[in-house]
Amino acid sequence: MRKLVILALVGLVAQLVDGALGMGYGLTSTSLLLVAGVTPAAASASVHLAEIGTNLASGVAHWRFGNVDWRVVSRIAIPGAVGAFAGATILSAISTKTAEPWMAGILFVLGAYLLIRFSRPLAARRPAGPLRGRFLGPLGLFAGFVDATGGGGWGPVATPALLVSGRMEPRKVIGSVDTAEFLVTVAASVGFLIGLGAGGFLLPMVLALLIGGLIAAPVAAYLVRIVPAQLLGAAVGGLIVLTNSRTLVDAADLPGAARPVVYALLAAGWLVAVVLSVRIVLRARRARLAAATAATRDDAPARPGDDGTPDTRPLEPANR
Repeated sequence: MRKLVILALVGLVAQLVDGALGMGYGLTSTSLLLVAGVTPAAASASVHLAEIGTNLASGVAHWRFGNVDWRVVSRIAIPGAVGAFAGATILSAISTKTAEPWMAGILFVLGAYLLIRFSRPLAARRPAGPLRGRFLGPLGLFAGFVDATGGGGWGPVATPALLVSGRMEPRKVIGSVDTAEFLVTVAASVGFLIGLGAGGFLLPMVLALLIGGLIAAPVAAYLVRIVPAQLLGAAVGGLIVLTNSRTLVDAADLPGAARPVVYALLAAGWLVAVVLSVRIVLRARRARLAAATAATRDDAPARPGDDGTPDTRPLEPANR
């Protein structure tokens, strides 16, 4: 029972992070199951089955808060489902360990780019056309395959790629990616059911993760609406960098004494980026407040003498 309660709390925290940042549920939950000794295929299968419910709740919450671009969802969800189904059936037989360092390197670079971009003032973007299907289709296919084979990866691949494009608000990116993930997890679960059978799903763990995720879904959807885009971008970038740094450190076979130093430097860089983004947000709010105050003064009716001209109105007799 204690393990199930802990798993429910993990599901709650993972969905809170996933719903607010567009990633993290699968990676967090799968990592815990792997530490507990569950096989990669069974861990990924159980997490994806739980995600069917959490993603449905998250998608509805994001839709209610206006965080979803349905055009993007329709163009990324179906290719993502195809990729997830293929990845689930393949994972039942083989492993993709050799591809992990390359994938982690690409995501690390994307995360570093986001940290740099959102730690500086965001330049006003020129009007750009909507994201095209020839970009969204391959992205969904690749992200779905990575998600099924790695036990999580839809958000870490799709979210930074859409953020880097600069054509969508961060809250719309996160809401659309989370909503599209529902179809991806359904396809992955069907693939695992075919490859592993019903015995491949650990139902008590699935229920515990599902309960925690359902509680957190509406809270996360509300947070992504009120948190400034500058902070969201910095948070997502740092999460991507730290999530993939462990894979790169293991691939480089760094000595044990050097690893804490690397992680500390990366965490310090993330902290600096967040502090800079907070300063930018506060500076922008002060500028908007000053502009609003000036506009209020301009709209107020002018009084004689305000423009420097003498007041020529006759004096009223004093009250006796």
